[in-house]
Amino acid sequence: MPVEPPRTAEANSRGARLWSRSRRRTAHRQGLLWRRHRFALRLAGCFIAVTLAATSVEILNNGENGAYYIWVANGLLLAYLLLAPRWRWPAYLSAGFVAYMASTFLSQQHWQPINLFYNGLDIADVLIAALLLRRRSAQLPRFTNFGYIVRFISYAVVAAPVATGLIYTLVSVAWLHKTPANSFLSWGAVDSLGIVVVTPACVAIFRTGFRKPANLTRSSLYLALLVLITLIDFTQSTVPLLLVIYPLLVLILLEMGLGWAALSTLFVAVAGGWFSFHGIGSYLIPKPDMGFGASLRLQVFAASATVMLYIVSVVLEKQRAIEKKLRKIVAQHSLVLENSRDVIVLSDFRGNRSYVSSSAEFLTGWTAEELLKQSGTDLVHPDDLPNVKLALRKLRSSAEGSLIECRIRAADGRYIWVESSLCIAHDPETGAPSGILNMIRDIEERKHTEEQLASAYRTVEALAVMDPLTGLSNRRRFDQCLTKEWRRALRDKKPLSMLLIDADLFKSYNDSYGHPHGDSCLKQIAKAALEVVTRPSDLVARIGGEEFAIILPNTRNLGAMQVATAVCEAMRRRNVTHKDSPYGIMTISVGCATLIPRAGQQPIDLIEKADSALYQAKSDGRNRVCNGSCLERAEAKDSQQVGAGGTAD
Repeated sequence: MPVEPPRTAEANSRGARLWSRSRRRTAHRQGLLWRRHRFALRLAGCFIAVTLAATSVEILNNGENGAYYIWVANGLLLAYLLLAPRWRWPAYLSAGFVAYMASTFLSQQHWQPINLFYNGLDIADVLIAALLLRRRSAQLPRFTNFGYIVRFISYAVVAAPVATGLIYTLVSVAWLHKTPANSFLSWGAVDSLGIVVVTPACVAIFRTGFRKPANLTRSSLYLALLVLITLIDFTQSTVPLLLVIYPLLVLILLEMGLGWAALSTLFVAVAGGWFSFHGIGSYLIPKPDMGFGASLRLQVFAASATVMLYIVSVVLEKQRAIEKKLRKIVAQHSLVLENSRDVIVLSDFRGNRSYVSSSAEFLTGWTAEELLKQSGTDLVHPDDLPNVKLALRKLRSSAEGSLIECRIRAADGRYIWVESSLCIAHDPETGAPSGILNMIRDIEERKHTEEQLASAYRTVEALAVMDPLTGLSNRRRFDQCLTKEWRRALRDKKPLSMLLIDADLFKSYNDSYGHPHGDSCLKQIAKAALEVVTRPSDLVARIGGEEFAIILPNTRNLGAMQVATAVCEAMRRRNVTHKDSPYGIMTISVGCATLIPRAGQQPIDLIEKADSALYQAKSDGRNRVCNGSCLERAEAKDSQQVGAGGTAD
């Protein structure tokens, strides 16, 4: 039998190159095949995923009354649209519609024509949300950005389900004879919950996949613990463990990223809904009530858990951005230190220079030879000269070092800010002080930054005492002003007046017209007050939800009452419709009080007096001004009558 000769090293190397080349060709062909059929594969994946999602929800969450806890298919289809170019949307929407129809045939025994309408309504829901979120084709979802989260919740979680829910309600009431409230809530709530839980998870998975955790053992333990606690919590009602899930979700977010955390939230939501709808773990959804109202608590939990993950993700993203910026600053400082252009000057105690580094010309424009001929303080700005001379005297006497900031004159005549680090130079042989070592650094840019920071600080200080909604002073500014004006009035023995203003029946106005109109109404009250109060010394502030205050220094009670009446009239002229008010418009009640402060009194006395007057104005029918001084005199008169007669009715 012939023996095969041994392979040489050259032959082995040639075989390895051929094998490597063959693998590269295979990978290249596979890459070309994937790129050629990538969209078709993604479209097929979309169809399969939506079909499975819709069918599983139909089978698992459909109770006896046909109620759903969470509808995940719309959230999944929305994730595909948010990540795809807009010109691909018709294909994805068509695949989604076919998937909805397929899930209907798979999960229901008898297909009905109305199912076609429901599936079309689901497509409309997803399309509305996608159009509102993707106004530009290149705009991709960013669930770590607070502004995008607000838009996502407003458009996809609220606006789109509400719009399609209204259409569903009309059809359900007219065709199926259902109650409007239950129809609207049963559509909107389950759809909103599915979008808020599923869409971020799918976006995170489709874009970046699942992030590999730093510690696989610890991350696996968190996932296992979450599954265990979820199963224990939703399969019994003796020990409530629902709140334990929150910290576990945060830990998964920190360790494994938003994709794993969102997927974990989806697992908790689906598991909780399935067990609750099948009568297990009845402490969340009682068995007698399996409808929408009973599942609302579980839906609120799932939605709040998802929103919590959004908020934590935003905080983490900001922290990473800050860390990245700090690393960049540290790198820049390291680069500066390694390539320092600080000016080094060596001189005796009389100021005669013996050495100047060549970097002086780059900083000041003076050459080293020119600087050697000048005295130590010739270039210092006259305003900074006293501080420089004082530092030199301290250095000559006992100090070992000194750091001063001053301006020096450059060769072109301009003054530049520098930081001068002074220290004693010692004779290398005797160790006795021999002169001064001066290291000069350009701080012109730093000074400019400090000025910007000071300006920014002043701006922040101004914003800290301003109410962001109305533009008036806030409670903090009100307290500061009241304390200052109280001390001034106490010192000058001058009257100090205050008006407390409250919007009449504001809660019912908010309930009837909504919070945006409520905010607009508060702005109208603020404008009405500013229209009347024009003195620079007066202060108009918003001190509560619908409560305002006006401080009127050096104003007697009669003048304060005139201002209060004018503010009420200015508000009535604005004619803000309020159907629940007996006057038909939004009105205000004002309590007026005036004091000449005396020793022993406090600003709270004036506030309480005005508050009592405001309460009386409310009791008398609202839309009026009540004088606290008149109330005080009336109470004093009643007390005198009680003392004289013994009793008073």
